[in-house]
Amino acid sequence: MTKEITNALKELTGELNDKSFNASNYLGSIGSEEVVNAMIALLNDPNPETRFMAARTLGLVENNSAALSPLFEAFDKKENKEILGDLLMALEGFDVSNNYVELFKLYLFGSFKVSKIAEDLLDHKEFNITTRVLKKAQKHWAHYSNNVKQDEAFALQKIEVEERLNDLKSFLKNLESEN
Repeated sequence: MTKEITNALKELTGELNDKSFNASNYLGSIGSEEVVNAMIALLNDPNPETRFMAARTLGLVENNSAALSPLFEAFDKKENKEILGDLLMALEGFDVSNNYVELFKLYLFGSFKVSKIAEDLLDHKEFNITTRVLKKAQKHWAHYSNNVKQDEAFALQKIEVEERLNDLKSFLKNLESEN
């Protein structure tokens, strides 16, 4: 590992400052396998700020597909519950085309911030939608809707989710009719 990379990695640990963001940008621009592996390792650091910077840096790396699975694993860890929204923002820099269901679950079951970030990703990223993806999304919606308070907020969300699911159904129907 070069001295520059080693020094930049040191800036991502501990308390964050302006140098931390510059180091993250620098490492993201390098984007080597070495950097990706170092960032994946930092996703398990005891310091939540370091985990955030690792996710942020991974989102800046051009060839970051190897980090997608470890990043989704980080989302599920209890110690990341408080920073999940911050970690989720890194997905903007990833190809999440095969992760519709995971993002849909975060949209339904996440905190306000997590839900809004997941919704934005669902609205603005490209996805590989199949019948199986639709069925899984419908299953999660059924589970959610059967276990949440049926209030005015739920009524609004129901309209949005059902519209989203109907759009997916129409997409699949049109796809089938073309073939």
